[in-house]
Amino acid sequence: MSAPRFYLDQPLAPGARFSLPPGPARHAARALRLAADDAVILFNGLGGEYSARIERINKDEVTVSITGFAAIERESRLRVMLAQGISSGERMDYTLQKAVELGVVAIQPIAARRSVVKLTGERADKRIAHWQGVVASACEQCGRNQIPAVAPPLTLAHWLGQRQDGRLLFLSPLAEARLADLPQPGAMDCLVAGPEGGFDADEIAALHAAGATPVRLGPRVLRTETAALAALAAMQTLWGDF
Repeated sequence: MSAPRFYLDQPLAPGARFSLPPGPARHAARALRLAADDAVILFNGLGGEYSARIERINKDEVTVSITGFAAIERESRLRVMLAQGISSGERMDYTLQKAVELGVVAIQPIAARRSVVKLTGERADKRIAHWQGVVASACEQCGRNQIPAVAPPLTLAHWLGQRQDGRLLFLSPLAEARLADLPQPGAMDCLVAGPEGGFDADEIAALHAAGATPVRLGPRVLRTETAALAALAAMQTLWGDF
């Protein structure tokens, strides 16, 4: 059984000794029921991972010492940014979690006109922090040592106006092209998926005006929490590391 992995937003170095933050400490002590001398893996999102050993553990504090460093990366050779129309509740969490497992390098939440959830101000800040936590937890589980960033929500028009170069694909059940019909990607693909109810006519027109290529995923209409994940799995199969 592999050693449990913990993401820590702090400097790490071989020989360091410290107490885990409260969240990881509770998870180690209460959920995983680890014990003194158990091995763990630590990473801080800056690349590579650190082997460590638990020196002391109780329900409130876990002290670890770092014993080594390995320059291990599990990033996909396929570089995809996901621009996901914001969906409600657990749907968005599920999409982000699985997208990280499937290798996305960045996530742009899109405040689409048909998005059920409307985020502004403090509520938006809290939701971004929550989503970033979902992403970090997914990296702990799947073995990635680099943390994809979750950007602040933008309208589709705003994001299209500031996005950088890269092939732009958007999922549409009305498209004629399939992913398998497209050429090998270059440095970066931007995959755009709509929220519940999809994008409206103006948003679709904006995607076309930006040079986006519409692609379909078979003859069936997929739910918002399924579409991007199915596309990412297909892209990994066609061009990535599957």
